Amino acid sequence: MTAVENHLIELLPAKDRRRFLAICEPIPLILADVLCSPGEYTRYAYFPTEGFISLLTLTGGSPELEVGMVGREGMLGAQIVLRVGTTPLRAVVQGAGTAWRVDAGAFRKELERSVALQRVLNRYLYVLMAQLTTSAACLRFHQIGPRLARWLLMSQDRAHCDSFRVTHEFLAYMLGVRRVGITVAANALQHSGLIAYHRGDLKVLDRSGLEAAACGCYAADRKAYADTLD
Repeated sequence: MTAVENHLIELLPAKDRRRFLAICEPIPLILADVLCSPGEYTRYAYFPTEGFISLLTLTGGSPELEVGMVGREGMLGAQIVLRVGTTPLRAVVQGAGTAWRVDAGAFRKELERSVALQRVLNRYLYVLMAQLTTSAACLRFHQIGPRLARWLLMSQDRAHCDSFRVTHEFLAYMLGVRRVGITVAANALQHSGLIAYHRGDLKVLDRSGLEAAACGCYAADRKAYADTLD
């Protein structure tokens, strides 16, 4: 298991951090694994240390749409903090890696015991709500190109790598648009020298250029996190 830590756990005082990790178990995050589905009882919370998880919603029988992403900056299972027993979203591993997993019952007990854990996770809940709000507005008002640039930046942040494998079909699925729209947007980013893309292999070539091409939602998400948790 990797020694890279989850940022929320890193924010805890040493004593609280040791006690929290004592109730966690290290697990692999396997690509395409479904960690939870809407309406299911929440058995575990996950604190990624590598890799990332997509948060998906299903509305009116339409294909699932990504509304959020969790990597080492956050956690999956935030509803436990609110004493809610079921999960509202489907969570799928989109970037393989590792995570700390903690039983929901043990997690609740530690929340009652640790004021520091309560403080950190309450702040994370605020950030998560802000990010979900931004995502909803982004889906409604922003064009495909800037949204695609934002998604690639978010994925790169959590993958900690300039290269990853992703198809146009998958991107269309995640962003809730037609595949042809993704093809046009990806070609534009490639022609601008921001990315290289060939047969599903994508590499970010110009990080600052990609940030400039992204909609303001990416910077807003980063600012909300930094202002609240960094």
